[in-house]
This record gives sequence, C-alpha cells and structure tokens, in this order.
Amino acid sequence: MPTPPDALRRGPLREGTFSSTLHGPRTAVVLGRWLGAALLTCFLTGLLSHLVQESPSWLPSRPANGYRLTQGLHVISGIAAIPLLAAKLWTVYPKLFEWPPARSVLHALERLGIAVLVASMVLELFTGLFNTLQWYPWPFPFRQTHFWLGWLATGGLLLHIAAKAPQIAEHWRRVRPGLPERRAFLTAVTAAVGVVTLTTAGQSVPWLRALDLFAPRRPDLGSQGLPVNRTAAQAGTTTVPADWRLTVDGPHPLRLSLADLARLPQYEAELPIACVEGWSAGARWAGVRVRDLLDLAGAPADARLRVTSLEADGPYRVMDMPAQYVRDPLTLLALRVNGEVLNADHGYPARIIAPNRPGVLQTKWVARMEVL
Repeated sequence: MPTPPDALRRGPLREGTFSSTLHGPRTAVVLGRWLGAALLTCFLTGLLSHLVQESPSWLPSRPANGYRLTQGLHVISGIAAIPLLAAKLWTVYPKLFEWPPARSVLHALERLGIAVLVASMVLELFTGLFNTLQWYPWPFPFRQTHFWLGWLATGGLLLHIAAKAPQIAEHWRRVRPGLPERRAFLTAVTAAVGVVTLTTAGQSVPWLRALDLFAPRRPDLGSQGLPVNRTAAQAGTTTVPADWRLTVDGPHPLRLSLADLARLPQYEAELPIACVEGWSAGARWAGVRVRDLLDLAGAPADARLRVTSLEADGPYRVMDMPAQYVRDPLTLLALRVNGEVLNADHGYPARIIAPNRPGVLQTKWVARMEVL
C-alpha cells in the first residue's frame, strides 16, 4: 500500500508527467530574455512617466515630443509583455507541481518569492491594460498602485535572475536537442507578440495607424481632429460664464477677457497631446505664450505657475508648472486648435499646451493662473 506522500502524487504530481522539451530550461531562458527586456523597458519608461506627472523642477521641457515617445514605448512594451508572460508561465508551470513542494527552507523561500513575482507581474500588466481602456474596476488608486507594483515586480525579477544565474548561463547559448519543436513554439510566440504590437501601437506610432485595429483609441478620430478623454459634460463645463475672465495673480494682477487675449501677440506651436493611456496625436495650437502673460503680471524669471480649471472637481483640476515649462516659448495658453476656436471638449475658452507634458497636465477650461 503506498505511503501517504506517494498517494498524493496523482495527475500532474506524478513523476514524468511533463515530458515535452518545451517545458525545459532552454525555452524558459529564451522567453525570459524577451520578457525581461520588455518588462525593464516598461519599468524605466513608466518611472519616467511617474516623474513627469510629479513635475520635478529639474526635468527639461525638451524634446517637445519626449513624453509622446516614452509613454508610447511604455504602453507598447507593456502590451507586448502580456503574451510573453503567458508563454513564460506556460513553459515553467510544471514547477508548480514539483515534489516535494519544499525541499528546504531556502527552497520554500524561493518559491514564495516566485509567487510574489508572478502575482505582481500579472497585476501590473493587467491594471496597465485596463488603464488604456480607462476602466478601473478596483477600489485603490491606479497610479500609485501601478508605480509600487512596478518596483515590486522589477525587484522580484532582478532577484529571480540572480538566483537562477547559473541555470541561465548554462542555457543562454543555442542548444540542438528538441530544436524543431522549440523553434515552432518560439515562432508562434513571436508571431503573437508581433500581431498584438502591430494592431495596438498605431495609437502612438503614426506610420502604424492603418493597423490600429485593437487599440482603444484612434488618434485621428475625434472633434477638431483630436480624441477627448474627459469631456466638458463630464467636467461640468459645458456652459462658460458670459463674463469669463482669465485671472493672472502676480505682482501686477491681470483680468483678461477673450477679446483682451486676442489683442495680445499670438503664436503657434505644433505639439502633441500625449496621454498616459498610450495614445498621442499631434495638433497645431495657437494662442498667447504663457511667459508673455507672466511678464505682464510682473512675475520673476524663475517663477512657477499654478493653473486652476473651471471644472468643479477632478484630480487634475489644479496643476503646477515648473519654471522651465513656464518660460518655454512653445508653452501656450491656447485659444485655437487646428485653425478653429477651441470647442467645449477641448477646453474652451482657453487651455494649456506645453512641450513634453502628459495630457492630464495640459489643463483645460483655464480660469486662473497664479504666480508662485
């Protein structure tokens, strides 16, 4: 009669259950290289995105398309990592049925670390995917949670690489046994990653726009040629007061009507709206340079700016802008876009547009500018 431990070894716990070479270490190492590259790219660009939203004083305002490039790459690499993670987990899942489950305290700790790594990766990628859809079916704040999950997943990944370094080194180079089966599997994974990437990257890569079949946004569709994340109806700004005035608080306070703003020197700038969800779209903006308004208000050259929107509520109703953005000649209080007066959804009567900034910081329905 079998002893109790042997009696437990049924189904996938039976010795020799997983005989395919696709579950071998060579396949895991190859997929791990691809997945590691995607995750590290996603982490570094996501870290930059988080910093940009915090508006540190040392972050440069150029290149003008910087945030568009880095956030687009962040979302592209994150989406590409999803099929790679699925393939990697399928390759190594027999390890879940190792016997005995824990051979020592160190082995138990290693398996616990892998469980934390896998859980954090899955949560990180899928919360990020839901963010591209602007769907938040959870009670916790997305941005902060996504940020710390990124650190947890990346730290766990680096520890995992360190723990498995000898095995990774052993299987890093090409080996011949089982090559046709492995090659077919890796080709299928490569094709899946390629299809997912090509059919979603068009929301941020203009020359792939024709293939943008599954991305949540088409950047060339929307009122005045631009998509809208937060509409005037959602913000409660469909009706602007008839006596609207832009208030500029500084040493010499200003109150300017639209007619007053129109009489000031007008400038144009070709700048993108680039959003954290990964989509971006370029547009031609026209209006008054922010630095000219602050000069009229007597602001010092190193002044920061606080901008307040007409919307009554919202996490980005108030926005702070460091001096390097305030003084950049491309930073405008925009009154028009693509040759038309701003409509309500794009921020009428006036909005901020600045280089190298996420869309959430390009404040719409501007009511007040305060020199800090």
